[in-house]
Amino acid sequence: MGLFDKKFCDICGGKIGLLGNRKLDDGNLCKDCAAKLSPFFSERRRSTVADIKEQLEYREANLEKVASFKVTRTLGAGTKVLMDEDNKNFIVSSNRRWQEANPDVLSFSQVTGCNVDIEEQRNELKQRDKDGNERSYNPPRFEHEYNFYIIIHVNHPYFSEIRFKLNNLPIKIMPPAGRVMMPSSAEIGRMSVDYREHAAMAEEIKSALTQVRQDERESIAAVSAPKTASICPHCGATTIADSQGCCEFCGGAMG
Repeated sequence: MGLFDKKFCDICGGKIGLLGNRKLDDGNLCKDCAAKLSPFFSERRRSTVADIKEQLEYREANLEKVASFKVTRTLGAGTKVLMDEDNKNFIVSSNRRWQEANPDVLSFSQVTGCNVDIEEQRNELKQRDKDGNERSYNPPRFEHEYNFYIIIHVNHPYFSEIRFKLNNLPIKIMPPAGRVMMPSSAEIGRMSVDYREHAAMAEEIKSALTQVRQDERESIAAVSAPKTASICPHCGATTIADSQGCCEFCGGAMG
């Protein structure tokens, strides 16, 4: 086939425009079908047509989970972690009208870890001499810039992590007037209000997701633990409590 031959989407069958093709391992994908994939999915070029069809079925089923999602806790600023604690689910979305974006609904049990990555960039500030040429201050002066990223590690068939930037704009720290900000004194930036606010926000998200992960692990372990016989305080029988924690003979609570 020639470079400019007409191409058709192997998913919906629609005609693909000149710049609208998204290559698959064994076919073509139009931009409209590609937009329906998970925003955290990054293996499109190595995916087959069958893989993409399977994921789109999952994404269609995800709409029902989104419709029943009830927010009980909100973490973050621009991009938010929204929790449905009653159903032990969460989503990550930067869209205010998140229901329309069909965000992936994940269960707390799918979280395998959470990390905070703080990127720091140092830029030297220059001044102009009387001839208009840029030159360094003596000693050099620096501006520091920070970006906070949250990385949520998950057990999911289509992606293994969710990475997003917590701050909408870079946090820039200028050296105080009359003072020098050397590379070793980046602590000045870390003491700023913006930095401390975002550091606290990042830690809150990490702690929340780490805690729900631990709670789920303990819950699963408790269910899997072997049951032992004990004496019922009501009827005195030696029994193993049923799924409701009650005596199998008299029905009294064993707890």
